[in-house]
Amino acid sequence: MEQENNKTEWLHLRLTSDEKSKIEKAYKKTTCRKLSDYARKILLGKPLIATYRDQSLDDLMAELIKLRGELNAIGNNFNQVVRKLHLHNQTGQLQSWVMRYEADNERLIQSVQNIEQHINKMADSWLR
Repeated sequence: MEQENNKTEWLHLRLTSDEKSKIEKAYKKTTCRKLSDYARKILLGKPLIATYRDQSLDDLMAELIKLRGELNAIGNNFNQVVRKLHLHNQTGQLQSWVMRYEADNERLIQSVQNIEQHINKMADSWLR
């Protein structure tokens, strides 16, 4: 397996805001994931795949990443509630934690419904 060379050297450039926006605009039309990869390929004369990126897939991924974060937070809250329910035997504390669980459960259901809506929307657009 080939190891990638460590990149230890820096190249600093000063640009006008117009130059920077032109470079960023050209970069966004490529398959490069990082601006540094794009610049390196251009400067070293390496082949560059300048193609249209699937904006709908990029949008879907951004939305799914946000939803994953929300679901992780809800899951963490749920685990904390269950842990505390096991620790507290007093009726008053138990009742407050049950109410919090119900609120978290409602948020979880809403997040799952959002995921389902986005998946259905993407499926509809791809099937056309």
